[in-house]
Amino acid sequence: MIDPATLAPPPKSYVTHLECARCGATADAGKIANLCPVDQGPYLVRYDLERIRNSVSKNVLYGRKASLWRYAELLPLADRDDEVSLGETSTPLLEVPSLGEKLGMHRLTIKDEGLLPTGTFKARGAAVGVSRAAELGVTTIALPTAGNAGAAWAAYGARAGIGVVVAMPATTPDVIQRETAAYGARVYLVDGSIADAGAVVKRACAEHGWYDASTLKEPYRIEGKKTMGFELAEQLGWELPDVIVYPTGGGVGLIGMWKAFEELRAIGWIGQKKVRFVAVQASGCAPIVKAFHEDRLESEPWPDPKTFAAGLRVPKALGDFLVLRILRESSGIAIDVSDERIADMMRTIGTHEGMLVCPEGAAAVAGAYALREQGFVGEHEDVVVFNTGSGLKYAESLQGMEPIHLAKGEDVPRMERRLEEPFEHERPIATEGGRTRIAPDEA
Repeated sequence: MIDPATLAPPPKSYVTHLECARCGATADAGKIANLCPVDQGPYLVRYDLERIRNSVSKNVLYGRKASLWRYAELLPLADRDDEVSLGETSTPLLEVPSLGEKLGMHRLTIKDEGLLPTGTFKARGAAVGVSRAAELGVTTIALPTAGNAGAAWAAYGARAGIGVVVAMPATTPDVIQRETAAYGARVYLVDGSIADAGAVVKRACAEHGWYDASTLKEPYRIEGKKTMGFELAEQLGWELPDVIVYPTGGGVGLIGMWKAFEELRAIGWIGQKKVRFVAVQASGCAPIVKAFHEDRLESEPWPDPKTFAAGLRVPKALGDFLVLRILRESSGIAIDVSDERIADMMRTIGTHEGMLVCPEGAAAVAGAYALREQGFVGEHEDVVVFNTGSGLKYAESLQGMEPIHLAKGEDVPRMERRLEEPFEHERPIATEGGRTRIAPDEA
């Protein structure tokens, strides 16, 4: 029997309202909204999922371009002609058999977000966030960044003709500072962490009336990030893996995938299987890990955050309560890894698989390895690790042997064997305070 709803022309948008993730208060999705005025909680976009279930089949995807925009029914644009695009494509889900064998995980895959415009997964949130901001009549966007978000929003802002102001810690990698400015954004360097940059942006938005696009302070970045979950489910034949390992700074990507899977279940595109989420942070900035193991509902600001993985240098995430809730409800876990281990893993992945991953992606792989050693991850479980950006964005942090200088006329010697065994320098697993983590360098 044909559902009568399918006989009516489809709406331009299935969005129904905004909903506060803390208290459940609702707001009009047709108006500019930042945080919930009741409790300062972040808003989530809600859709008419029942109508989508009854009128939209997975078959609609056939013939659509391999892009995040293929999931239009579950995206927040009022008009699909308003997409602001830089050619963002679906990213590959790569089998890594050599690395997996070394790590003891025989069904390990890496979803490589480094092939998106601006070289990171931040392009997803910026594409949808800027598109929706343009629909709402925004003329100037301001945001703090620990690195790549500012560059992505600057690029899409330039594409949309919207002014972008970015505040970032002075310790942000130089190439990202220069990239952000190259897109025409006004860039300000701030002493301190992203929290200090966020305070600058908050004051500027209040004074000048700019649109605050800070992480989770507007509802649409997460809608772009959730397309990672849509893509992953589709790439796996509308099944979910056993474990997703995600490098967690602000945690929007993890929250987005959780939201994506909930929506896909509601419209009947996937089954009821639940994935175990793993949040990986750097040992020098691990507020969510600390809160998870202390059974807290929210994290406390991390004092003096330090890590060369700039995207993980977030002392207090606005959506930490959601990340912690997701980890516990999914029977997941949070783990931290040292900077030394992150650098080791960048080198190991490069020499074993030819992938130039960013420090955050290497941290996620290092976390997966630790959990495999601990027994949290099984040898034959389906494990998907997210590499959130290209290692080229962190040129100063790339690992590898120093080039060997040849004098004029000197010949290259014959190689009888590989010059190095990448895992010779790996560090052991250690237990600290009753939880497993990777040991730092020994003194």
